[in-house]
Amino acid sequence: MNLLTNTLSSLWQVVLVGLFFGAGLPAVFALGMRSLVAGRAGEQARPNPLGIAGAVVCFAVVLIAIVAGILLLASDFLSSTFGIDVF
Repeated sequence: MNLLTNTLSSLWQVVLVGLFFGAGLPAVFALGMRSLVAGRAGEQARPNPLGIAGAVVCFAVVLIAIVAGILLLASDFLSSTFGIDVF
C-alpha cells in the first residue's frame, strides 16, 4: 500500500509539470500574441500600451521557463566542467 501511495504522489507531480510545459507554455505564448493585437481595429491602428505590457509579461514567463529548463538539463555538465552550481 505504501508503494501505491508513493507512486500516486509522484504521478500527480509529473502530470502537473507535463501540463505546464506541454500545454501551458504554448498557451501563455498564444495569450501574449493575442494581447499584442488587442484593441487594434485595422492595419494602421495604434498599439494598445496595456496589450504590449501583457505581451511582454507573457513572453518573459515563457523565456524564463525555457532558460530554466535548459539550465536544469545542463546543471550536471555545468557543475562538473565549470564548477557552476545553478540549482
